[in-house]
Amino acid sequence: MDSRLISAAQIGCIDDLYALIHEDPYILETIDVVAFVNTPLHVASAFGNLSFAMETMNLKPSFARKLNTYGSSPLHLAIEEGQTRLTLELLKLDPDLVRLRGKEGTQTLFVM
Repeated sequence: MDSRLISAAQIGCIDDLYALIHEDPYILETIDVVAFVNTPLHVASAFGNLSFAMETMNLKPSFARKLNTYGSSPLHLAIEEGQTRLTLELLKLDPDLVRLRGKEGTQTLFVM
């Protein structure tokens, strides 16, 4: 993934996301074809950047179901990092994400 896209996801800059899309309209599609990858949604979820995560989810809903090379989905990462609000918003957009199995077949466990 482009380092500028990683940085945009880490700091939550939606303007940078769209600047990169303007530069390369296939930037998100290129990421989506990789079977196991950290997507911008993974990064934003781990860093707690809610608005960036929701924007990414709207543009590429398939990212929510992707596992990274460690077997974690964006929801797994949000839970692991204690990003409660982001976790709830992801589940609001797609309640079935809670059934997504990660590494060793584990499902997400979210306790408030």
